[in-house]
Order: sequence, then C-alpha cells, then structure tokens
Amino acid sequence: MKIGFVGAGHIGTALAGHFARLDHDLVLSNSRGPETLAQLVEQLGPNATAGTTEEAIAFGEIVVVTIPLKAVRSLPAEAFAGKTVIDTCNYYPERDGQFPELDNGSTTESEVVAAHLEGADVVKAFNSIYFVHLAEQGKPSGDPERRAIPIASDSGAAKQLVAQLIDQIGFEPVDAGELSAGRKFENGAALYGAELTGPALAEALANA
Repeated sequence: MKIGFVGAGHIGTALAGHFARLDHDLVLSNSRGPETLAQLVEQLGPNATAGTTEEAIAFGEIVVVTIPLKAVRSLPAEAFAGKTVIDTCNYYPERDGQFPELDNGSTTESEVVAAHLEGADVVKAFNSIYFVHLAEQGKPSGDPERRAIPIASDSGAAKQLVAQLIDQIGFEPVDAGELSAGRKFENGAALYGAELTGPALAEALANA
C-alpha cells in the first residue's frame, strides 16, 4: 500500500517503522524539508523516501496527518480529495491557540480536520496512545493481552482499511462509531491514553 506522511514526529516515526517493516511504500514529509528526513528514511529502509508535503499527499492512497492542529488549516485541502486520511492530531490550546468550537464542545478535533479536508475520508486513530507504546507494545492477533486502539470515522470503508493496518502492526482495532465519537478518546476525555484490551475498550466506549 502507498502511504504518505504529513509530519514525521514521534507518532509518525513509530507508524512509519511499523509500516516499513510490513513492506508498505512510504513517502515522509515535514515542515522543514525532505533533506532533514534523510537519516530517518535510511533507517526505515528501501520502502521509504522523503518528499515535500505535496508529494507525500499525492503519493498516498492513505495519508497520515500527524502535525499540530494549528497547522492543519495550512494544508492544501483539494489535494486530499478521495484519500483516506488518518488523523492522529490532538488539540492542545497552549500550543494550538484557541478553537472556540472545540472549547465549547460543539464539535470534535477530527471533525475540524474533516471540515478543512473536505472530500477526504478522515479516520481518527493513534492519537490516544503514547508513541513509545505504539512502537513497542504490539502483540500477535489472539493474544488476550493485546492492546486496543479506538478508531472513529464517517466512512465504513476507510475505517475498515485503517483497522486492517492497526491489526497488522499488532494492536486490536475497536470501532468507536462515527467521527463525532472521537470525542470519547481525544485529549481530555476519560479514554485518552487508556490501556485496555479490545473487549474492555469496546465496553468503555459504549458507556462513555
């Protein structure tokens, strides 16, 4: 699968490591330019290359957006049309500035992303797991202690695609529902950072 990365910080690097080992083809980008990613792509191996943000978006069948929320509205929205977008972002007012619609609870972080990236199928995932855990805690399918990762999206097909990736890298995908259900596991919610198995997370989401 072709996967583009907008952002190559802690979460992006952890995901890229998993996906490269699974022989997915990757183009990584960041705000500082492809040359700053040379060491990372060398570590990731022959399936990974560095590019501009525009190149990463154009390349990916799936595009991982893993940047500060305040930077999302600077992305070229039209370039994401028809793409599956994995939104790993979180809202931190002290970093991102104030988003009144998030402060008053009238919408969710991923719905803000989806409103800007109109035409993309946005899936909220990987925002609520510590990057070290994401890199190191994967377990085989069927392991009773396998950690779960919640996902939310308005697109069933996109959600299924991302769920397959989560399973491949050693975690249990748990469907939280539509994109608005992301409020149950975004920053500040009770399930943000929750370390639960699949059945336990499914129950917690149902009761949240």
